[in-house]
Amino acid sequence: MIEFIVIVESSADSRTATKLAERVLKEKFDWLDDDILQHCFQWTGLEEGTEFSCWRDIIKIIDDAKSQIKYKPSRFIGHSKGVPLKADGAASIKVLNLVRFLQKTRHIKAVIFIRDLDNQPERKEGIEQARSEHIDKMPKLEIIIGAADPKREAWVLNGFIPSNQQEEQILEEIKNKLSFDPCIESHRLRATSEKEPERIRNVKVVVAQLTGNDMEREKLCWEKTNLKHLRERGVDTGLTDYICEVEERLAAILLSD
Repeated sequence: MIEFIVIVESSADSRTATKLAERVLKEKFDWLDDDILQHCFQWTGLEEGTEFSCWRDIIKIIDDAKSQIKYKPSRFIGHSKGVPLKADGAASIKVLNLVRFLQKTRHIKAVIFIRDLDNQPERKEGIEQARSEHIDKMPKLEIIIGAADPKREAWVLNGFIPSNQQEEQILEEIKNKLSFDPCIESHRLRATSEKEPERIRNVKVVVAQLTGNDMEREKLCWEKTNLKHLRERGVDTGLTDYICEVEERLAAILLSD
């Protein structure tokens, strides 16, 4: 079966990115439903039997591949097309080099890189460098980038719509404290501290307050909110770009197969 490799920071990132991608594909192809979807492809990690791989584990995964499947990585050069690699560029190229080796025995057609920018836009630039290095190599490999600005939780807020009076009241209180709507402008929530007075500008804190720390409530924000709504709100958080990448790059694989 076709495999799409998923590189993320956490299981929550994987759930968000893959479910969104499935929704986008089902919207694009009216013949595609959940039953057909599970027979079209599977989300996997670099290691067989896994559903995703984490950025923090890449070096260990490569070391294990050397000993377990006789992977011999090429000598690494820290630049792409003569330009020094930016943050995450080196790690991304190492992932793609390993995927090229894995393609000899596995039907891998795409790699999805999901990354929180965490106020470091050069992370996305580095992944884009890696993509440009590999995009024309054979066998064909689609490379999809989802860069959440500043974090995945900003995408959650893009999809948050109050479902009852209590949620409406909590959102209104947060809007008054911030002087802007955190669901429409979640990219402005860039604080990293969970202590006062920065706490209210921490995107994780705002999500927790609005959803009551309930993951099932949080999931509704990307599983049920209309995709048109997500596209409109996600322009500044990287969500709209990710949806477009899925539409253009992942969809092309389903068409070709």
